[in-house]
Amino acid sequence: MKPVPHATSLRRAPVQRRSAERLTRILDACADLLDEVGYDDLSTRAVAQRAGVPIGSVYRFFGNKRQMADALAQRNLERYSARVTERLRETGGGDWRVAMDAVLDEYLEMKRTAPGFSLVDFGNQIPVGARHSEPNHRVADRLSELLSGYLDREPDEDLRRVFLIAVETADTLVHLAFRVAPDGDPKIIEEMREMLRAYLSRVLD
Repeated sequence: MKPVPHATSLRRAPVQRRSAERLTRILDACADLLDEVGYDDLSTRAVAQRAGVPIGSVYRFFGNKRQMADALAQRNLERYSARVTERLRETGGGDWRVAMDAVLDEYLEMKRTAPGFSLVDFGNQIPVGARHSEPNHRVADRLSELLSGYLDREPDEDLRRVFLIAVETADTLVHLAFRVAPDGDPKIIEEMREMLRAYLSRVLD
């Protein structure tokens, strides 16, 4: 199981601080508008207006709104990784149960609070309703990188497969929980947590 390379949707990477700040404003505007109007009614022109930048600035980075949503999904993954890393740094130790709670809790928090996350998360939902395997492979690869040292295990094919199964399971059940209730049905979330603990205890203990 080879690691999935990180996707990049940028036509041109920002090199100057002002350009990086403009890209941040564009992605922030994209996220806000996704929550307000959805993906179908999202437009590059509306994003440019919300971000307060010329339309040409948007096209300097992105060819279309799909590329913009993909870049937002990649930024979500980077921010999620940073949040999980910080949680694990605070907890110390090497208990996989602590790691699993950090991974799941930070994902649920972003699901509830991060603009645009409910539609794009790490790339699974755009176009709306589409579900592709590659983003979950990418998340599993990232978790293998983040947690292998914490768990004192090699980020090998076996560990990647374990995390891929856990990520695919959590992805399906989290989306079910948020279809049932706006903030995620707590009973479904708890059932999912117990299911993941049972699976991971068999392979990580």
